[in-house]
Amino acid sequence: MRAVLDPNVIISGLLAPDGTPANILRLWLDGGFEFVASEQLLAELRRATRYPKLAKRIPSEAVDELIALIRRTAQTTTDPADPPVTRSRDAHHDYLIALAAGTRAAIVSGDRDLLSLSEEIPVYSPSAFLELIANVR
Repeated sequence: MRAVLDPNVIISGLLAPDGTPANILRLWLDGGFEFVASEQLLAELRRATRYPKLAKRIPSEAVDELIALIRRTAQTTTDPADPPVTRSRDAHHDYLIALAAGTRAAIVSGDRDLLSLSEEIPVYSPSAFLELIANVR
């Protein structure tokens, strides 16, 4: 199974090492699914972790190490040039939809705008994704 992790899920995994998003990161590292990433996803991850509220809690060195790990371990692909057929109410998320569609991957997100599309495209909350993976294994 392939999955595009919303940068917010990745950040949540860094902030709460015992939470569901952290379990998803561990599952990826253990080979439980293939994480699909792109330059735009990595740029958003870096940008979001520089917000003062997050920068106080996540050292920039840890973000650099994580991005390097993602580049080495995840399936990194180019960002799709065309907008997705299905669009989010928040256009900021459309690149995630296009990335998932172009690589036939599910999206894992806690964002309500993305989750509202779950009847049209495969979008799962972190807990629903863990349950799905458990049932596939």
